[in-house]
Amino acid sequence: MFNKLLFNLILLLSPSLLFADDIDLFIMAGQSNMQGWRSDAAQYPKNGIAYDKDIPFYWEAVDYASSKGEWSSLEPQAGHFLKGHFGPEVSFARQLKRASFNPAIFKYSFGSSNLRDVWKAPGKGGLYDKMAVQLKQAIKKLKKQGHTVKIRAFIWIQGESDADTDKLANTYYNNLHTLLNHMRHNVVKNDKLPILLGVDEQHPRVKLRPLIVETQKRIAAEDSNIIFTSMMGLEKSDVTHLTAKGVIQHGKRLFNSYIKLTFLPPTLESLWK
Repeated sequence: MFNKLLFNLILLLSPSLLFADDIDLFIMAGQSNMQGWRSDAAQYPKNGIAYDKDIPFYWEAVDYASSKGEWSSLEPQAGHFLKGHFGPEVSFARQLKRASFNPAIFKYSFGSSNLRDVWKAPGKGGLYDKMAVQLKQAIKKLKKQGHTVKIRAFIWIQGESDADTDKLANTYYNNLHTLLNHMRHNVVKNDKLPILLGVDEQHPRVKLRPLIVETQKRIAAEDSNIIFTSMMGLEKSDVTHLTAKGVIQHGKRLFNSYIKLTFLPPTLESLWK
């Protein structure tokens, strides 16, 4: 009798607690290829779509559209295509689900955004600070629902706009290093938080200023918990943006990189594809 009364009380006061569980939270941020700007949701992948309803999703495409400060489930986002757009989070999260994670995705993106002037250093009132505030609020909402939240990784797909000028490119190392350190030490509070980095190596300005790619590779080489992920060869819609097909493949690459970084000893890395 007591158990039945308790069940009914929980159902009345906070029904979400009945379904509370451990959440594997992945933070995904960056520019337009993280957003999925040219990834038409008319081609939203059907393989694995049954997983989407069980994958919490919080997203902010700055100055464009968002999940309105609430958690929804994995889905296309409002965009300039009739059915919207989607980013690499879809195939990434589905692969995680298949691998027995319980993923939630927090995605924060803004096209054509450089680190120095738009994201800015922590504490300077830029996009990074706004993202950190929203991230904390989003985590608080999950915990209020009764979930235990484990932040598994930070995924940063950005850098094309920092290849606009030599001056921006030359400050990219310090700016990115500062952002990543602050995310680890001050926001997530995990000095060994796995970090995935990526930038469109095919972008004309990145080809002109390869220091952006070299910087990401250098940061990865300096830290065993950071990995550089290549976007080379992914299908593109224009000189800047991936197609839906390219975005889907990108998400799978991110998953493979995450597994390689966090679970595979060096002796087995060559076996993972």
